[in-house]
Amino acid sequence: MTVLVRDLRLDDPADVAAFTHVRHAALPFILWTPEAVVHRLVHTHPDARSRSLVAEEDGETIGTAQIGLVHDSPEPGQAFLNVYVHPDRLRRGAGGLLVRTAEEYLTTEGATKLFAWALDGPADLAFAERHGYRRRRSAHFLRLDLANGTLPPLPPLPPGVELRTAADFADDPRPMFELDAETLADEPGDIDVEFTDYEAWIAETWRHPLLDRELTSVAVVDGRPVAFSVAYTDGTRYSTAMTGTVRAHRGRGLAKLTKTDSLHRARAAGFTEALTGNDTDNGPMLAINKWLGYEVCATEVRHVRELG
Repeated sequence: MTVLVRDLRLDDPADVAAFTHVRHAALPFILWTPEAVVHRLVHTHPDARSRSLVAEEDGETIGTAQIGLVHDSPEPGQAFLNVYVHPDRLRRGAGGLLVRTAEEYLTTEGATKLFAWALDGPADLAFAERHGYRRRRSAHFLRLDLANGTLPPLPPLPPGVELRTAADFADDPRPMFELDAETLADEPGDIDVEFTDYEAWIAETWRHPLLDRELTSVAVVDGRPVAFSVAYTDGTRYSTAMTGTVRAHRGRGLAKLTKTDSLHRARAAGFTEALTGNDTDNGPMLAINKWLGYEVCATEVRHVRELG
C-alpha cells in the first residue's frame, strides 16, 4: 500500500467530494460541503498562500489538510495546518506525510510559527507531540437537540433594541462587516488579526455558501448592527459560526438574545440539530450555551510549533 500527498483537484467534483467525506468523518461537529471546501480555497486572500492537500492510498482519499499563512496578522511568519485522517484509515502514514508536506511548503513561504488543532484524545495528542507541537488552549464542540429539546423563550428586548436578520442588510453589508471586524478582534485566540479588507470579507464571508442570512439574527440600535449570531446551514444541519457584541453594548444580554432568536428561527425552519464551538476559557459564551441546552460532544486542543 502506497500513500502519496497531492493538491486537491478543484476541477474534479469526485475529488472534492472525497475530501469533504473525510473531513465529515473526522470532524462531524463541523458543516462540510463540497461547495464550502471549494469556496474556502478559491476565495481566501492570495497572501494566505492557501492550499488544500489530500493523502491518497491506492486511489482512495484517506487524509486531508488545509494550510496557509495568517496573512492578516500584524505578526509575520504565522501559519496554520489542520490535518485530519479518516478514522477508519489511521496508522497508515497519511497524517505524518501530510504534516511533513505542509511544513516544507509553509517554511518556503516564510512561516516561523505553526498552529494546528488536534482532537483531545490520547492518539491525536501523542501524534502532535511526536511532531514537535506543544499544547496551548482548547475548545469545545457542542450540540443541541432542536427536535426534542426545549428552547428557553426569547428574552425581552432591551429598550432601543430591535431584532433583524442579516438578509435585511443585503443591499449594504458594510455595517455587518464593521460588526464582524470588531467582534472578531475580541474573540479568544492565540493569533491577533487586523480585519480591514472589506472586499475580501465580501468574497470570503458574506458570499460563503453556508451562510444563512435569514437565520442570522442581528440586534440593531439606532439603525446600526451591534450584536449578531451568525448561522451556517448545509440543508439539513444548523451551526452557529460566530456570536458577538460590540464593546459599547456589552452587558445588555444581546449575545443571548440574538443566539436564542436564531435558534428559534432554525427550529421553525425545520432544523433538528444545532452545532457550535467555544473556547474553553470563554466563560460567558459557555454559560449562554449551557442555558440554551447545548452539551459538549468533543474537544480540540490548539498546538504550536516554532521553527528555527
